[in-house]
Amino acid sequence: MSATLAPGNHPRFASVAVEHASTASRVAAELRRAVFEGELESGTPLREIALAESLGVSRPTVREALTVLVAEGLATREPHRGVSVATPRADSVRDVCRARWVLEGAGVRAWTTADDVRRQRVRDTLDAYTGAVRGGTASYEELNERHLAFHVSLVELTGSVRLTQMAEALMDELKLALAQVDRLNRNAHDEAESHEGLVALLEAGRLDGPGGAHDFLRGHIADAEIEIIEALQLE
Repeated sequence: MSATLAPGNHPRFASVAVEHASTASRVAAELRRAVFEGELESGTPLREIALAESLGVSRPTVREALTVLVAEGLATREPHRGVSVATPRADSVRDVCRARWVLEGAGVRAWTTADDVRRQRVRDTLDAYTGAVRGGTASYEELNERHLAFHVSLVELTGSVRLTQMAEALMDELKLALAQVDRLNRNAHDEAESHEGLVALLEAGRLDGPGGAHDFLRGHIADAEIEIIEALQLE
């Protein structure tokens, strides 16, 4: 039997429900889903007592779940104010995109020297992403995960574990903003085609020069930066 939030008491959590026997990971998963689907908007306070009562779980369970969301960049914790759904900031988006360009650009340049396993990883993550987009049934969370996995796979071409870990951390910072833009613009099909265009350039060995993969990636990341900031009206 599911525990559904009582609309009269906590209307902003009305769509969030979990099984009574849920662990903290299941509570975190449900809150994560609600954030990605836009049911919990940026800035929404995530009160332990309200969530515990509405979900039928203990406060320590909710506290642990919120700690997971904070670690994932989906929520922020401030002294004396508690936890709330994260709000992307323009300066952070710009900085993350600059760092992405350095890491993913290095991956693109490494295409010809990367081993077959890493190149196949790029193809596989692309197929997983475009398949989810064109299947039409994937959640925003799933699309987001597959989209960002593709970009991490580009960095994996370098063969550096540390660079890949850095890329994963950057994607954690960006995923909420990307999910919000996907909901607003509903342009996942255009994104999928753009990613296919990049891989086609890699496969053709067109890495450098005007119209090459490196140039294409630079434009792709620059466009993403502008799109996020404008669509979300960030300051």
